Amino acid sequence: MGTIKITNLSFRYDDMQTNIFDQFNLNIDESWKLGLIGRNGRGKTTFLKILLGQLDYQGEINTDVSFRYFPQTIQDPSQLTQDVLLKIAGLDPSELWKIQVEMDKLHLTDGVLNRPLETLSPGERTKALLAVMFTDDRTFQLIDEPTNHLDVEGREVVADYLKHKQGFIVVSHDRHFIDQVIDHVLSIDRAKIQLFAGNYETWAAEYERKNRSELEQKRHLQQEISRLKASADKTERWADSAEGQKKKSTKNDRNAFIDKGFLGHKATKVMKRSKSTLKRTEHDIDEKQSLLKNVDVIPPLTLNYERPYQNYLLQVEDLQVMRNGEVLNQPLSFSLKRDQRKVLFGPNGLGKTTIIKAILGDEHIVAAGTISMSKTIRISYLTQNFELMKGSMQDHADHFGIALNDLLNTLRKLGFERSAFTEDLKDLSMGQKRKVSLARSLCERANLYIWDEPLNYLDVITRGQIQDMILKFQPTMLIIDHDEDFIEAVKTAPLLKIKRPISK
Repeated sequence: MGTIKITNLSFRYDDMQTNIFDQFNLNIDESWKLGLIGRNGRGKTTFLKILLGQLDYQGEINTDVSFRYFPQTIQDPSQLTQDVLLKIAGLDPSELWKIQVEMDKLHLTDGVLNRPLETLSPGERTKALLAVMFTDDRTFQLIDEPTNHLDVEGREVVADYLKHKQGFIVVSHDRHFIDQVIDHVLSIDRAKIQLFAGNYETWAAEYERKNRSELEQKRHLQQEISRLKASADKTERWADSAEGQKKKSTKNDRNAFIDKGFLGHKATKVMKRSKSTLKRTEHDIDEKQSLLKNVDVIPPLTLNYERPYQNYLLQVEDLQVMRNGEVLNQPLSFSLKRDQRKVLFGPNGLGKTTIIKAILGDEHIVAAGTISMSKTIRISYLTQNFELMKGSMQDHADHFGIALNDLLNTLRKLGFERSAFTEDLKDLSMGQKRKVSLARSLCERANLYIWDEPLNYLDVITRGQIQDMILKFQPTMLIIDHDEDFIEAVKTAPLLKIKRPISK
C-alpha cells in the first residue's frame, strides 16, 4: 500500500509575508478517501499543486504513488471535444468507447464529441472531463471541486464513482456530496491544519464544538487584552511622569531643600521599572492576540437592495433559446413578482444560462417567445464566468461603479484575507475570485438580483452567510443553482423546471 509522507512542509507565494504552510507534517495512506476542507484562499488547491510538483517548497514529500489532477488542463479548447478528451486520457481513437461508456453514466450525449470543447456549457464541459477521470484507474487522483456546474444527476454519478474508488484527495464545499464519499478530513484553518478520521458530519460536529470553545476563549482573551492595554496605558503615563520628575529635579531652584541627586535617582528607577512593566504587558498582549488567529469570525452580510415599487418585475411567455442554431429547451413561461425568489432548475445543457442572457437583453439567442421587463428595474447580475478576472481591486470597483471601501469591507466579512487585497485578481484562487464577484453584486444598488450558480467554489461558511443574508433581507431574485438544500431554503415558489425540447 502506497503512502504520501510530508515532512516540515513550508510554502508561501513570493508576494506573501506569512507562510500558507509552516513546518507541516502529515502521513497519508493511499487507501484514504481524504477530503480537504477550509475557507477560500487557505491553500487547498495550492496543496494539490505542491503534491503535483508544480510549486517550489521547503521540506520533503516522499511518495511511491502517481498523481493526476482534476480538472485537467486544456491547451486548446477550440479543438473538437473528442480530440481533446482522447489526448488528456492518453487513448487512441479506437478506445473512444471507454470515454463514451462513462459519458452515458453522466447523461452526456455523444453529440458533444463533434463540437468544439469551448462551445459546451460549463456543466457539459465538467461532465466531459469527469468521463476522462472515470477511465483512469492507475493513478492517485487529486480532485478539485468536481461538482461545480454539475446538475443533481451528475453529482450523484460522481458520488457513486468515488464511493467505489479506493484512495483519492478531493476538495469540495458541497456538504451533501462530500459527506457521502470521504473517510478522512484535512481541515485547513486560519492558524493550524488538523486531520480527522470520519466524514464531513464528523468534522462539522467537531468544528462546531471547537468553534464554540474558541469563541468563548476569544471573549475572555479580548477582555484580558483590554485590561492589559489599559494597564499598559497607565504604565506608560507613569513612565512619562517619572521622566518629567527627573528633569524637574535637575532645575536650579534656590528655594528647594530637596536632595536633587536622590530625587533624580528615584525618578530614574521608577521610569525603568515602568518601562519594564510596559514591555512585559505588551508581550502578554501580543501572546494573547496570537491565540485568536485560528478563530473564524462570521459576521452577517448586507446588500444594497432597494425594494422595487413595481408588483411585476418580469414576464416570460413561451420562451425558447438556442445555441449554434439548436433549440435548447421546451417553451418556458413564468412571471417574477416583487419579493419572490424563483429558481431555474434542470439538467446541464438545456440553456439555463442562455435563458438568463436572453432575459438580460441578448435577442440573438431567442428562438421563440417574449420577455417583458420594466426598463427602470436595476439588476445586479452575478455570472458564473469569472475565471478571466484580472486587474486590481480598485479597477474592479471602478468598472462596476461601486466604492472600493464598500467592496473591501464586504470581502472582509466573507473571510477574505487582507493580504490578498493588493494582489492582481488573476492570481487569486477560484474561490477568492468568486467572492470578489459576489461582493461586487452585494455592493451594487439593485431591485433585482439574477445569480447564476452563486455557490460554485465557495466554502461552507460563506454558503451559510449567503443563505442567512437572503433570508434576512428577502430580496427579489432569479437564481440558477444545483444545491438542493440551498434552493429549498431560499425559494419562495415552485422550481422553474427546464425541459429538453421534444424530438420531432
